[in-house]
Amino acid sequence: MSIKENILYFDQQLRQTPCRLVAVSKTHPVERIQEAYDAGHRIFGENKVQELVDKYAQLPHDINWHLIGHLQTNKVKYIAEFIDTIQSVDSLKLLIEINKRAEMFGRTLPINCMLQIAIADEETKYGMSCEEAEALLASEEYRQMKHISITGVMGIATNTDNESQLRQEFQNLRSCFDRLKSTYFFASDYFKEISMGMTSDWALAVAEGSTMIRVGSGIFGARDYSKT
Repeated sequence: MSIKENILYFDQQLRQTPCRLVAVSKTHPVERIQEAYDAGHRIFGENKVQELVDKYAQLPHDINWHLIGHLQTNKVKYIAEFIDTIQSVDSLKLLIEINKRAEMFGRTLPINCMLQIAIADEETKYGMSCEEAEALLASEEYRQMKHISITGVMGIATNTDNESQLRQEFQNLRSCFDRLKSTYFFASDYFKEISMGMTSDWALAVAEGSTMIRVGSGIFGARDYSKT
């Protein structure tokens, strides 16, 4: 199918759910992203700062860019002016830097952030424990931040075909979201996102409560690994 047909397929599948689609465009050229944009899609995800900056400069500026890969504090300054959402906040140190850079750029809207929670049975994946996320939210440093908005949690499940394991990992993320919501965001409508599920496991994730799936190859086709 074409990119437009793929976009329409996911739109139809998600229509009766609260879930939205992030088109993961990492390693794909701007021409293919433009094709998805022309089909009406506006939320795109990148995992590398330099690639994101390059694409931002070449594509329409009403795109909602999501940074979904690991982010080093020394690279926040390159995206803070235009980024919509940073899904991969995995430390208080990083959140402090995001808040600082958002203030420096004088943004009229805060930078949306998600706390990345470690749910996979893989040491190579980044993320905090739910207890670490609670400690971050309880900290005085976080309470003083005025230029970020924590909108939810994100998790990357184990790369496995074991559906029982995937369901358990998605349930763990949903449980963490519920804990944080009830303790720190009970009256905050903006804390509502559970970003989980990718091309191979999105349907399971939606069934377990995902509000945002991150799909790359399911939309754009196979990745160009020479650019990773």
